[in-house]
Amino acid sequence: MAILGSSSIRIPPSLSTASLAPRNRLTKSPPAIRCLRLEDHDGMDFSQASSSQSGLQTNDVWQLFTEAQQNILYLNKQRLMAIEELSNAKKEIETLLEKVENLELQNGTDNGKDESSILWELLLRIDAMVLNGAIDTKDASGLRRLVMDTKVSLPTSAFIPLLQMRDAEFLAELHRLLEQSKSNGFHIVHICAEMDPVVAVGSLGSYVTGLSRALQRRGNLVEVILPKYKSLNLTEVQGLQDTQAEFYSYFNGQLHGNKIWTGVLYGIGVTFIQPVQYSSFFDRDMIYGYPDDFERFAYFARASLDYLVRSGKHPDILHIHNWETAIVGPLFWEVFADQGLAATRILLTCQGFGSQCLEPPEKLGLCGLDPSRLNRPDRLQDNNKTHLVNILKGGIVYSNKVVVLSSIHSKGRIIQSLGQGLEPTLLSHKDKLVVAPYGFESSTWDPSMDKLLPETYSASDLKGKAVCKVSLQQLMGLSE
Repeated sequence: MAILGSSSIRIPPSLSTASLAPRNRLTKSPPAIRCLRLEDHDGMDFSQASSSQSGLQTNDVWQLFTEAQQNILYLNKQRLMAIEELSNAKKEIETLLEKVENLELQNGTDNGKDESSILWELLLRIDAMVLNGAIDTKDASGLRRLVMDTKVSLPTSAFIPLLQMRDAEFLAELHRLLEQSKSNGFHIVHICAEMDPVVAVGSLGSYVTGLSRALQRRGNLVEVILPKYKSLNLTEVQGLQDTQAEFYSYFNGQLHGNKIWTGVLYGIGVTFIQPVQYSSFFDRDMIYGYPDDFERFAYFARASLDYLVRSGKHPDILHIHNWETAIVGPLFWEVFADQGLAATRILLTCQGFGSQCLEPPEKLGLCGLDPSRLNRPDRLQDNNKTHLVNILKGGIVYSNKVVVLSSIHSKGRIIQSLGQGLEPTLLSHKDKLVVAPYGFESSTWDPSMDKLLPETYSASDLKGKAVCKVSLQQLMGLSE
């Protein structure tokens, strides 16, 4: 408390003396002063002078206090404004993110699809329109060829809006986009019993998938036709749909209905054939190992070719695999080559000659073949059991090229050591044989990204390989 004369002024205790330092350099409150009325020889009132000086100091303190209060109020106001601006910015960001998410949802999964998947959705749309009678096979064939040829001259994004259009708009816009085209690649159709991961029992499934992906990466158009088994893993198949169209195929003297399902797997178009009357053929727990396996796969082979003709497709190559679809070779040249498929060629891949399928000749009539024409030594008659026909032999005889998967690179050694009774046939068709090593899909079997390995490794960093080796030895009970 400072006492000046008979009056007193209370300085707020909250006001620090440090805050006064910049203006009057006070470091502590002034001591209490009791002033006496003294006069010097000039009659000056020292009491009045002291009182005037103290008043000036008090005014300074109040001015500082007022300014400090104003500064605090200003800073609080600025702080509130900053908080409000930050809150508004957060709301704007959340709104923008919500709009982006909604746009992505509206566009479906198009942004997540690769180019091959989008092109295959177009092609499968054309297939469905043919089966439903919206366009004829000639128009469909032309559209497919244009899509295949134009994929190198048009960005795939140009096709995305077409997928949401109705049929009439779809056709008009597709014709407009495809007026100028450029030829490129082959159209390859696999007719097979397996494709990994949809259905894979042995090495065939991974072989078909790996080869299809590799060929498509090189600019070819690849599709796969499979039976619609009961036990299919369809989790990886995009856009799986029933075309709602029933087409008929020949078997055992009659035409029988089939349902067609389509989808895209790893950018490859996949077609599933589901028999209606003969639904029991593939509505089973296992893929192979039944007494009527010949009937099952003969039905599928014939239905696959009927489907290609019905949909107006003209593939450059039909790729068939093992004995299960080897019957496609005789069927193609005996029945279908003159149905608009004269330019198509047959490629058979054999993953070994151990399984050949021997059947009575009359069973060939089930799928429309003439037993009397084919039960001959130079065609399907088995080389040892001449009362039977050999289905794998028929595939070798009627194919334009035969690929043999083997670690042995000599054709002669393969024929001698792996022929399994087909030696005379393989020798007669030696020129069409092609030996290929077993391969694998590097994007699937990549130890640098395999989550199932205890530790990953690569060609540039092999540290994890030793860990994997020890883990395998422990798992198999082998000595380290």
